[in-house]
Amino acid sequence: MSIEVRALTGDDIKSVLPDLARLRIAVFRDWPYLYDGSLAYEEEYLAKFSKAKGAVCVVARDGELVVGASTGAPMVEHADEFGEPFRKAGFDLTKIFYCGESVLLKSHRGHGLGHKFFDLREAQARQLGGFTHSTFCRVVRPDDHPLKPADYFPLDGFWGKRGYAPVEGLTATYDWKDIDQPEETSHVMQFWMKALS
Repeated sequence: MSIEVRALTGDDIKSVLPDLARLRIAVFRDWPYLYDGSLAYEEEYLAKFSKAKGAVCVVARDGELVVGASTGAPMVEHADEFGEPFRKAGFDLTKIFYCGESVLLKSHRGHGLGHKFFDLREAQARQLGGFTHSTFCRVVRPDDHPLKPADYFPLDGFWGKRGYAPVEGLTATYDWKDIDQPEETSHVMQFWMKALS
């Protein structure tokens, strides 16, 4: 399997926004996000992301097909619901680089692309300069959730090997519609962080 991975910045990001929207809707529909996404929301959300100063979108292509993508940008460029918990905890938002979604088709997992996604996002943070920490968040779901697959394998070990760890008490709440719910509900998002050397 020959997969090309490139980091896009600036106006180049706009060229892959339709692919990123498609991947977000498809991949986040699965556990643990169970996201019942809409193209209208994705277009609005990603349009804001594409304008963020210092943003990066890491894109994985198998031939002409975009099979995965991962985003990142300075925390100050993200929505307040993500930054506010850091402010309350005493962090300087100007020193935190936020790694957004990593979405990859199941057919292309297990080939080291997750590491490349983190490598290139962290490289963007270092290139921009001034960042002391990198962070991301993941949804918190109960272990006995009825839609949790029996064969689900959490990524905690992978993130730990990358140097990330959950920060106790550092959470945000974000609303979206689950595939088994009639309307949007609130979801707790746990932040993980690592120091950037």
